Amino acid sequence: MKVVFMGTPDLAVTVLDAIVHSSHQVTAVVTREDKPKGRGKELSKPPVKEYAEKLGIPIFQPAKIKTEEAVEKLKELDADIFVVAAYGQILSKEILNIPRYGCVNVHTSLLPKYRGSAPIQWAIIEGEKETGVTVMQMDEGMDTGDILFTETVPIEETDTGGSLHDKLASAGAELIVKALDEIEAGNVHPVKQDDSQATYAKMLNKLLGYIRFDRSAEEIARLVRGLNPWPSTYTKFQGKILKIWNAKALKESRREEPGTVIRTDDDALYVSTADGVLKITEVQLEGKRRMQAGEFLRGCKIKAGDSLG
Repeated sequence: MKVVFMGTPDLAVTVLDAIVHSSHQVTAVVTREDKPKGRGKELSKPPVKEYAEKLGIPIFQPAKIKTEEAVEKLKELDADIFVVAAYGQILSKEILNIPRYGCVNVHTSLLPKYRGSAPIQWAIIEGEKETGVTVMQMDEGMDTGDILFTETVPIEETDTGGSLHDKLASAGAELIVKALDEIEAGNVHPVKQDDSQATYAKMLNKLLGYIRFDRSAEEIARLVRGLNPWPSTYTKFQGKILKIWNAKALKESRREEPGTVIRTDDDALYVSTADGVLKITEVQLEGKRRMQAGEFLRGCKIKAGDSLG
């Protein structure tokens, strides 16, 4: 089939690469505009654009995908199907109806759970034991289309938002090729989503990363893992931001106020919470590099009774 691919970040590159190396033909990619980045505000290309340029695939970067000009351009591409993976814009009904086989989306959750923009991170934060990838037939709603294919992926206790992202990207790459083969062969059996089971994975922002020690150690540890690498979690120590990159929940009963440092050792600092103790093993103090907690403690004296937050 002739495929027009719509996507923007690294996850989309993994999916696109799988299609490129399949029996299907990627005739064009649609991605977001280049954006200013860094202190110099130099324009940065989306990862999908960088990948497409290397292979000489035609690139289309409309500021708004729903404009009349953009829609006409999409029609001119004469695709059999549009494949969407983390593109970042909502498609109109007119666009959804352009290709012969419509538009399919690679979504990194087991729909209808975790519709929305940040399903990977929220699955960890909410304590799910498994998640997965769904290839769905797109409609006008937010991740509400019929389910075509799914692949389940377990969530390990050590998974972070970053590691789970990579697992789901690989699973999605394999699943989309299978889906395209079966769609072309006519072997699809769409399943309606059960809206009563739907949950929403709201957009991430930096404020979500502020650690409240009046929550349980388990909740905080999941937040740390889920928001690693972005936007990351943080607290404050002596007026400075202290990012927490790695932490584990311990089932210890303590009477100290939440946020109190109860002890340190060569590898970690231990902080009281509303329920249990948080063992912090990797940190980054404002203005410093990321480091293991043992190294941090050798250069920054923290003692039992000190407070975080």
